[in-house]
Amino acid sequence: MTPTRHINRVLLSAIIAGFVMTAGCQSTGMERSDETRISLQTMDDDITSAIRQLDATGAALGEILRPGQPDLKKALEAFSDNAAKIVATETKFARHADELTEHGTDYFEEWQQEGTEYNNPKIQQLSDRRRSILGGVYGRISAQSTRIKDSFKTYASDITEIKVFLSNDLSANGVTAIAPIARRVISEGDSLKQAMQNVQSIIQSARNEMAQSGSGL
Repeated sequence: MTPTRHINRVLLSAIIAGFVMTAGCQSTGMERSDETRISLQTMDDDITSAIRQLDATGAALGEILRPGQPDLKKALEAFSDNAAKIVATETKFARHADELTEHGTDYFEEWQQEGTEYNNPKIQQLSDRRRSILGGVYGRISAQSTRIKDSFKTYASDITEIKVFLSNDLSANGVTAIAPIARRVISEGDSLKQAMQNVQSIIQSARNEMAQSGSGL
């Protein structure tokens, strides 16, 4: 092989390697964008399920507290079933809230790193501005989801302890004794629902903003 042909082959190999590396980076970026989109959709779905279960759990507990409840045992069985479901719902919500934060952090950090590669200052400025807007919206979702996660955990714990209390003392006096705490927990469930609905509104805003960025979110 002549020296010239050898040099040409080396250059061609280098070009191909560079192209493969670039394609790999783009694929990673798209994958992280998809992960972020899926995290938002998952959180939206979780909130819808959680609101439905909060309604069911609060209603079941309210049935136990209802004056003149003719069948406390049946009411407790229904409440116990919903208490187990709310715990499972809370556990899933907490896991997905953590994943949402993780995927969002990766997505915007990678976007910032890619932004340093722009040679055109106008494109650089546009990228920085869009990243700042979207990062702000996503940050609000992450922060509020974390706060809801903590409140939801407390709510699920309180519901479980009310269930245990009533299982040990389902007498009329037992129901009367736990009633003030139970009513407070029902009210906290309503507050949780409102907070979750607020996050859903922000998620929709994030999707609208990200759709404009071309990320498909």
